[in-house]
Amino acid sequence: MKNLNLSDVTKYVEDNIGIFHEKRIKSLDTLKLSDVLKRKNPYLFKAKYTETSEQIVRGIVDAHISSNEETIFGDWLEGLAIFVNEKVYGGWKSGIKNIDLEFDKDGMRYIVTIKSSKNWGNSSQVAKLISDFKTAKKTLRTSNSQLQIIAVNGCCYSYDNQPDKGDYYKYCGQEFWTFISGNENLYLEIVEPLGHKARERNADFQKSYTQMINKFTKEFSNEFCKDNGDIDWIKLVQFNSGKKWK
Repeated sequence: MKNLNLSDVTKYVEDNIGIFHEKRIKSLDTLKLSDVLKRKNPYLFKAKYTETSEQIVRGIVDAHISSNEETIFGDWLEGLAIFVNEKVYGGWKSGIKNIDLEFDKDGMRYIVTIKSSKNWGNSSQVAKLISDFKTAKKTLRTSNSQLQIIAVNGCCYSYDNQPDKGDYYKYCGQEFWTFISGNENLYLEIVEPLGHKARERNADFQKSYTQMINKFTKEFSNEFCKDNGDIDWIKLVQFNSGKKWK
């Protein structure tokens, strides 16, 4: 085990945080109104008394952004966690399917799957996680039958006060960052560098966001509004759910 140099972490964040912001903008640039309209519940918009094209457009775009950003940033944090662990324990990006990180500590091999928050999946997805861990253990023991392996589900934020899940351990928030780094305060120390040039990056994103709202509002109005300006709910529901539109 080596001591973690926080300047290395800061440099990694500053050098790579731009990737997150670039992917945020790219996700907007490649978005199509027809795609998101087909994924959203048109009855909900009507039930909420949504009366303008812009209200509908902002609703679907904001929902897309919220979901997409969580995924993008989760992937980015996974990269940071692997970088930190490599510096301290010599860990590496696993080559085993659905395993993100491997490292050795105190004579044990740790296999880690990294998620954003503790509430990342339903019961069937958790069952798949357990199955993946069992498969990974079999794969590793094929080459070394004496290898002692511990499976861990690491979550970048939140907290779980019952980490022992039987088939694996679940470490969240401070406990996860301490587990991979040996530094109990790392979960706090990474906050500041994450804001590197955030204002400038967000200004670029807001420009793309505004352009997308205006573009989609015009497109929606042309396609799903009547001549008097009212939303044509029948046409919208048919587009979303009618067989002939598929």
